Amino acid sequence: MVFGKIDEGLQKTRKGVFSKLTRLFSAKRKIDEELLDEIEEILIMGDVGVDTTLSILDHIRLKVKKEGFETADELDALIKEEIAQLLEVLPETLEGDKPYIILVVGVNGSGKTTSIAKLSYYLKNKGNKVLLAAGDTFRAAAIEQLSHWAERIDCEIIKHKANADPAAVAYDAVSAAISRNADYLIIDTAGRLHTKANLMEELSKISRVIKKQLPDAPHEVILVLDAGNGQNGLNQAKEFIRTSDVTSIFLAKLDGTAKGGIVLAIKEKLGIPVKYIGLGEKAEDMEIFNPKEFIEGLFTKV
Repeated sequence: MVFGKIDEGLQKTRKGVFSKLTRLFSAKRKIDEELLDEIEEILIMGDVGVDTTLSILDHIRLKVKKEGFETADELDALIKEEIAQLLEVLPETLEGDKPYIILVVGVNGSGKTTSIAKLSYYLKNKGNKVLLAAGDTFRAAAIEQLSHWAERIDCEIIKHKANADPAAVAYDAVSAAISRNADYLIIDTAGRLHTKANLMEELSKISRVIKKQLPDAPHEVILVLDAGNGQNGLNQAKEFIRTSDVTSIFLAKLDGTAKGGIVLAIKEKLGIPVKYIGLGEKAEDMEIFNPKEFIEGLFTKV
């Protein structure tokens, strides 16, 4: 059951932080500033972020005044409603031209390679032919790691030697995807924190060589973030967003952190939706992000 997996993956966030909200809602207290201040503190502790939390509380104060809510248990539905409005509902399937080209960016240690494997496994299990490209050529270990995953999930991989031109890898991979009738091509990129200029140039070059063969590609640029980095990961994300056309977020390692509230801050501060979530170490431990299931997972009683 999908909900069960998300429920389990959010266990640390729920037990560490959001269970406190559940207890507040069931306390039968009257809504006052003291109660709202407690809710504000809990949300900030859950890594929802100060600005996002204040925005949620401002909306709640207006609704309480307008609708005449009086008791804490009425806040349960109210907060869930506010959170739902922050999160964007996305289609559960990836659609587009074939081959559908996905560029994956993110720093080393974020879980980028494993996230690529999970997405590949997910797509392959839906009957698609998936091709991988080892575009992080600056680390020999990155090529080896992606090759290992390709073998485990039975996907073909295009790779060059360490320190090869990443754009050359991307060009060869697109050619292979076209000639082999692949449905999806997922291209890894260097996970180093470059200077802004170098990062922009490298990603731009990769995009240019892709467009030489498929003018509308890449169709999607996914930024992988480690959920455990919480608010600290937002600055990192902003750097990548400034230097590449990021279209969606893959939030990795969500099961290993109590900072699941970062999902709300990502949407509010970056304007880019979380589309994929990593919920474990195995290839199958990934889900397309579902706001309703996420909210229920946060507030399930412990």
